[in-house]
Amino acid sequence: MHRLMTQITAHLNIEIIFVETWNLDKVREAFSAHANIKLLHMESPTNPLMRIVDVATICEIAHAHGSEVSIDNTMMTPIRCTPLTLGCDYVMHSATKFISGHSDTMAGVLCTRSPAQSKRIAFLQNAQGNALAPFDCWLLQRGIKTLALRVEKQELNAVAVALFLARQRHIIKRVHYAGLNPKVFPNMISSDENSFLLHRRQTSGPGSVMSFETGSVERSHRFVRACKLFKLTVSFGSCNSLIEMPCLLSHASIPKEKRTLPDDLIRLSVGIEQIEDILADLTKAVEAAEDSDSVTSASASELTDRDISRVI
Repeated sequence: MHRLMTQITAHLNIEIIFVETWNLDKVREAFSAHANIKLLHMESPTNPLMRIVDVATICEIAHAHGSEVSIDNTMMTPIRCTPLTLGCDYVMHSATKFISGHSDTMAGVLCTRSPAQSKRIAFLQNAQGNALAPFDCWLLQRGIKTLALRVEKQELNAVAVALFLARQRHIIKRVHYAGLNPKVFPNMISSDENSFLLHRRQTSGPGSVMSFETGSVERSHRFVRACKLFKLTVSFGSCNSLIEMPCLLSHASIPKEKRTLPDDLIRLSVGIEQIEDILADLTKAVEAAEDSDSVTSASASELTDRDISRVI
């Protein structure tokens, strides 16, 4: 997306302005400073720091200034969030991820608020010849049949993983995840309670993607290399658990001086495997990442049903 916004659009005489959409004051300032904004594009939670955007309020601000709004809803899927009901004009999904769910096709979905918008997009798609092949369509139909089941299982696993990570204070310095209440883990969860409650109001689930910081790039390298069940890849949303360091993979194309990400950041996409296997893999990664003088990590077996009920 960053390459599209900064390089491709530059040849189309389109000006791009980057704004922190999770900060409503900065959004208002941007509209006040630029009178001819045609489209505001956002995502919530943001990737990979999981910041929460007030979608409905953003739409109100944008529409008041004559701008349309689009949102990348890949992270939440149509199962957990329906942004058209919150005021968005366009909703896009990378169908390669959750909708497909098996990492075996590349596709995208664009939903609109009106038939006129859909007709215009269909014309462009037909004129440019970028429709999917029949077999790719079949793969997406297959994925959609299990989407709700996968999302539910992935989120249950993700909450358990986030609880586990939040307890590893000798290795994990910060957890970025929309599904943990920061009141339960003070000074560990990056979001505040208002963001946590906002996410719960505009979605029906926490999601299964999260990120965390270890405080050391080398420690993060050891953590990632030690994972066996989590596969190293740039994507997310597969039924398999995936891991990456965004500064080295998914966000590596952004110049370092323009990146606002910690170099040690690790992103997890939690899959549908047995939670015991997932936590066992992460326990080994924590042990591998430990410094020689660190304390023993909290056991994955210490996670209880009571822990989970406190945060969801």
